Amino acid sequence: MIQYIHNKRQPIINGIESGVELMGLRTFKGGVHPYDGKELSKDKPIRELIPQGDMVFPLSQHIGAPATSCVSVGDSVLRGQKIADAGGFVSAPIYSSVSGTVKAIEPRRVATGDMVNSIIIENDGKFIETGFERCDDYTSLSNDEIIKKIQNAGIVGMGGAGFPTHVKLSPNNPEKIEFIIANCAECEPYLTSDYRSMVEEPEKLITGMKIILQLFPKAKGLLGIEDNKKDVIDAMQKLVANEPRIEVVPLLTKYPQGGERQLIKACTDREINSKMLPADAGCIVDNVATINAIYTAIVEGKPVMDRIFTLTGDAIKDPCNYRICIGTNCNEILEQAGGFAKDPVKIISGGPMMGFSVMDTDLPTTKTSGALLCLTIDEVSKYETTACINCGRCVEACPENLIPSRLSKFSDHGEKDEFEKWYGLECIECGSCSFACPARKPLAQAIKTMKKQILADKRKK
Repeated sequence: MIQYIHNKRQPIINGIESGVELMGLRTFKGGVHPYDGKELSKDKPIRELIPQGDMVFPLSQHIGAPATSCVSVGDSVLRGQKIADAGGFVSAPIYSSVSGTVKAIEPRRVATGDMVNSIIIENDGKFIETGFERCDDYTSLSNDEIIKKIQNAGIVGMGGAGFPTHVKLSPNNPEKIEFIIANCAECEPYLTSDYRSMVEEPEKLITGMKIILQLFPKAKGLLGIEDNKKDVIDAMQKLVANEPRIEVVPLLTKYPQGGERQLIKACTDREINSKMLPADAGCIVDNVATINAIYTAIVEGKPVMDRIFTLTGDAIKDPCNYRICIGTNCNEILEQAGGFAKDPVKIISGGPMMGFSVMDTDLPTTKTSGALLCLTIDEVSKYETTACINCGRCVEACPENLIPSRLSKFSDHGEKDEFEKWYGLECIECGSCSFACPARKPLAQAIKTMKKQILADKRKK
């Protein structure tokens, strides 16, 4: 039974305030429980994928200004060589993940459907590397040296957002940062790359967290892990048993537990909104792949060239996790996995809740490419939308305490002022409302469209 307290749309479930603790596990109000599909690939060890074809490096793989090419057609490049400079402070350089020759610099299509100016490198298959400088004693580095190495390595949020990490780790008031939260939830259905990283390379995550904590001496490190990964929770608790500044926080398995705001709420009971940064609540949040990249940059001296990638879905012959060179074509990854067991009806770059549906797999992987999901059934296309019955399920599911059905109506009628008045810009576009709606209304899509229009208007002003 759900009841409500005070004037907040925050329910009490079985006498426990949601967003604080439930069954001994930290969580947040709202959310949904979709089929997670993780059993397809979670027990498959990471495989190394050696690319054979041309590599494509879009110059915009991050939030902020696109990178600017620093190579020309015909140039020879080495693996680990910088091929594009950051286009500003909120930007990131790009490095070649192979050795070869610059074949072209031209627009190429990416997973979002956009045509993005890209550097195409003809892979010579030799993988000749430029020199990398290890640093086994990272404690000897100053804060400025660590930030500079992270910036030079081209590290961005590799969970999908792509925000340059050196900017995130340079808040205005670093002394006010109290929590460094590692997003180990991996709440998006089907995705298992972070899980495999934590199973096979846990030391990278712990060392990466210790490097970040070195920047913020007053902060504590929190590893937020959903309880569907009990083996990882147990392993991490043993690894940090003698680390007084790092703590494992078991989380209730629920989508979108890995959302930045939801993770902060679950781990610290603090809240932020769209006008705030996590740093305003004394927090910094990075996902597993990003923290591993920090380890690689600081300890091994290597820039972002590789990442773990999940290829999964019931259309795939052999769902698995690969360590890929960034710039690899998705068709090569499919080929390595044996191709399709059945013709896919739906292909998604990313997960089913927040990923992008794609028409073609002839796409390059980027720093933020975490998965390719191939399904034999497109359930959404079979849904028949009916009238809203005001059941309130979208309200219960919304992790931001919004009224999605009302916001969707404002969007349908172009009522921008009312949309803002009812806090439509607070939507995190997680899709929980659409998932929960018995009328099968595309609530999240309508809200997302209106948000884009309003934000575009604000940018013009």
